Amino acid sequence: MIKSVKLADIAEKVGVSTVTVSKALSGQKGVSEEMRVRIKELADELGYKQPSVARREAASQKSYQIGVLIEEGYLDKYESFYWLLYQHVSTYALAKECFTFLEVMSRQSEEEMDLPKLIKEQKADGIIVIGSMKQEFLKYLKQSAKVPVVYLDFTDGEPDTESIVSDSYYGAYRMTKYLLKQGHRDIAYVGTIQATGSIADRYFGYQKALLEAGIIPNPQWLLEDRDIGSGYIIDDLLQLPREMPTAFFCNCDLTAGIVIQKLKEKGYRVPEDISVAGFDNYIHPGICDIGITTYEVDQGGMAKLAVKQLLKRIADPHAAYGTHVVDGNMVIKESIKLLPK
Repeated sequence: MIKSVKLADIAEKVGVSTVTVSKALSGQKGVSEEMRVRIKELADELGYKQPSVARREAASQKSYQIGVLIEEGYLDKYESFYWLLYQHVSTYALAKECFTFLEVMSRQSEEEMDLPKLIKEQKADGIIVIGSMKQEFLKYLKQSAKVPVVYLDFTDGEPDTESIVSDSYYGAYRMTKYLLKQGHRDIAYVGTIQATGSIADRYFGYQKALLEAGIIPNPQWLLEDRDIGSGYIIDDLLQLPREMPTAFFCNCDLTAGIVIQKLKEKGYRVPEDISVAGFDNYIHPGICDIGITTYEVDQGGMAKLAVKQLLKRIADPHAAYGTHVVDGNMVIKESIKLLPK
């Protein structure tokens, strides 16, 4: 039996990554014309065949086109957590001999219910949506797509939804419990809870830990960090309270870095005077010069499961729906101080 040629075979012979081969063969940007021609010629020479509907119906090893959608607000001025999440998706898709196509949705297109090209032109066998979008648009998207849709890093709570999320609730619960064990009882939460489901889940996990310790959350210590409509983190919106807590628990490491900057501007030292905890274990270089104790999100595990569940739904459109929670782990660094009993 003749062994099928894979992207990795071509990549090895040319001396480039499988991602470069994928871009060259699928006509995406980021590859020089000279390299694109070289890769295509070698692919033809080796007998590599790109997936098509006819071949997929007949082939025992199925290969699919996976569309990935993300709203532009998640790719902000800092190198994005969600961009890295997409890279993980692309890597695991390639491992399954599948191509991924990324389309960034504008907020205007979402508000005007303008479907992405991936759906209009029927380019994808399945779609992964990274980061939340408006409920009305998601409903319209699922009705119009006519292919399986998987949500990554959020869920809309509907029964006909396949979602992959991080353990925001219990991750925040564990982080707050850790702060309590370090002697902190005056703990503020930083995050606009109306902005995303994950920020709200982390707030409720924080509340659970405090209430179990007999502490009623102080409403003055619930601080906003972003615009509800756009989801953008806004430095000026984040204001430190008049009465300072001993610790801040922030909904993400980027917000934690901004809090540390603001504390330093006010003359506070971290962690000598005030402790700061984050979530996700991701921060753009240069935002903060101290290691932030955080709860790490398993991006690779989430992306892998999203691809797996999408392929499962493509193979069996009638498979049961579900919300899959991927656990993370605590990462202890230097931003939290142990208080004396």
